[in-house]
Amino acid sequence: MEIIKTDIDDVVIIEPRIFKDARGYFFESFSKREFDEKVGHVDFVQDNESCSTYGVMRGLHFQRPPYAQAKLVRCVKGRVLDVAVDIRKGSPTYGKHVAVELSEDNHRQFFIPRGFAHGFAVLSDVAVFQYKCDNYYHPEADGGISILDESLGIDWQIDPANAILSEKDTKHSLLEDFDSPFDFNIDQY
Repeated sequence: MEIIKTDIDDVVIIEPRIFKDARGYFFESFSKREFDEKVGHVDFVQDNESCSTYGVMRGLHFQRPPYAQAKLVRCVKGRVLDVAVDIRKGSPTYGKHVAVELSEDNHRQFFIPRGFAHGFAVLSDVAVFQYKCDNYYHPEADGGISILDESLGIDWQIDPANAILSEKDTKHSLLEDFDSPFDFNIDQY
């Protein structure tokens, strides 16, 4: 796998080596040994999958400490714009984001460390989205910032006025009104 660095340290795009022939293709979607060597040691404990239609926007979600989660995400069917926003107080990149298109065609994966809010927008008719988490989900630790916060400067590639959002996702605060539970200077990740 090839690691593509982004403008925010530790947030990386992973491009797998794909082997194609007349039968189709093959690639290793995850190797703990190679991930640990090239990205860092993370013990993934839970895999999740969602299926969504065009215009669905999910996020920007995170789990509060001590249940914070790092995620390794990919789109196995369709196409999404995936986004990670730095919400670590004191971080030089606080409030900045990285966006990457993940699709069944490019097979890319996106690693989002703890201390980031995560969301995606579905750009195809249907998208099946998979992610690995390094901590179990705890509903009482749910957190989020508004996916529609214009101050973040995210081009979602769909009209947010026509987006399909959960009721929960319409109630998250804007970044300027948000008190982050993450501190860049404290190793809580």
